[in-house]
Amino acid sequence: MHHKTPTTPQENDFIHSEEFLHGLMKRQLKLSIACAAAFLVLLIGLPLLNYLAPEFMGQRVGGFTLSWLVLGVLFFPYVWIIARLFISRSIGLENAEVHHAAEGNKRQS
Repeated sequence: MHHKTPTTPQENDFIHSEEFLHGLMKRQLKLSIACAAAFLVLLIGLPLLNYLAPEFMGQRVGGFTLSWLVLGVLFFPYVWIIARLFISRSIGLENAEVHHAAEGNKRQS
């Protein structure tokens, strides 16, 4: 039975450096906060609008009250859009980080 011993990153390995990892985590956190904020706007905004502007939210749109249209019809597509943006931007971040790491390794070599 062959066991692999873990290898430690080389000193010039930019992708495992504190600088690289800190930058990546910072960008991922910003993306997560932006997506959470977009979700919270609707989650908190809908009941708030119902409370503060009941006449506006009670108007009929396509056979529904505006409140029910947003809650019953538009809520899930809104969440899907947020999820799609999160996924596509996460992939973009990862691709940018791969490129950045490759450039960093070239500079440190």
